[in-house]
Amino acid sequence: MGKIVVHEFVSLDGVNEDPSWTFDFDFDPKMGVAIGQVMGSCEAILLGRKTYTMFEPAWSKRTAEEDPGAPFMNGAPKYVVSSTLKDTTWNNSTIIDGYDAKAIRSLKDKHAKNLYVSGSGTLVRAMLADGLVDELQLFVFPIVIGKESGHLFGENGQGRKLELASNETYTNGVVHLAYRVNE
Repeated sequence: MGKIVVHEFVSLDGVNEDPSWTFDFDFDPKMGVAIGQVMGSCEAILLGRKTYTMFEPAWSKRTAEEDPGAPFMNGAPKYVVSSTLKDTTWNNSTIIDGYDAKAIRSLKDKHAKNLYVSGSGTLVRAMLADGLVDELQLFVFPIVIGKESGHLFGENGQGRKLELASNETYTNGVVHLAYRVNE
């Protein structure tokens, strides 16, 4: 049975929505290695509709020469949770019609390796509330955004203890915190 592994870029105040603010930071190649290791532990991708519609044009034509993550992003089975999206254009994509914890549990059972989630804030918050997330791979940027919305952990989220599995600091001030989610 696979696990659900969530990879997020977040600000110090927990904002993960529209991470264009990350462009102000140089990309440390060690971050790419860490993200590659996260992707390497996965065999499928699980995305919310908004993230899917942003990722599809950005990734679908990207090659391994342009980005070492392209073969995984383009070749892996992709599951899109959406009640409004009716068609997919990105290869290997399947729509899950609306959020259904039972359907996501069955995906975990179906796959021997992990399912990779990036972005997809609404989906991630719902999965956290339903106890479906097994690992959080947080890349915390040294910036405070100050937004009232777009936070990884919503206001109505349940308290949950996390176990630090590893951490790494990069030259650009970003800290990678890998957590196991305990029930």
